[in-house]
Amino acid sequence: MFQNQYETVFILTPVLSEAQMKDAVDKFKSVLTDNGAELVNEESWGLRKLAYPIQHKTTGYYQLFEFKASPEFIATLETAYKRDERILRYLTTKLDKHAVEYSIRRLKGNLGKKKEAAAAAETNA
Repeated sequence: MFQNQYETVFILTPVLSEAQMKDAVDKFKSVLTDNGAELVNEESWGLRKLAYPIQHKTTGYYQLFEFKASPEFIATLETAYKRDERILRYLTTKLDKHAVEYSIRRLKGNLGKKKEAAAAAETNA
C-alpha cells in the first residue's frame, strides 16, 4: 500500500478543560492509528493567541501530528475534524522529500547545521 508523509495541525477551542483537551487529542490519535496510519511525531504546542478571532475566541489549543498514511485516508481524517465541534481549524499538508528531511533534522536537533556537519555529528554519536 502506497503511503505519503503528512502533517496535520488542528486548533481546539480554549473553553475545554485539560482532561477534555487530552481526550480530544487522544480521539484524533486513535483515528490515525485505527485507520492504519503510522504516527511519526506528535507535538502539543499548547494554548496560543490566534491571529484573528475564530467563533469569538482569541486563543486556541494547538496540536500537531506527523504521520504516514495512504492518500485516501486524508478524507476520513478531515471528515472527523469537521464532525467535532471542539475543532476551530485544521490543516493537513502532504510533505515533500525536502520537508521530510527538514522534519527529521528538526527532531534530531540538527537544525541550522549543514547536512555534512549533521551527518558527521550522527557518525560521531
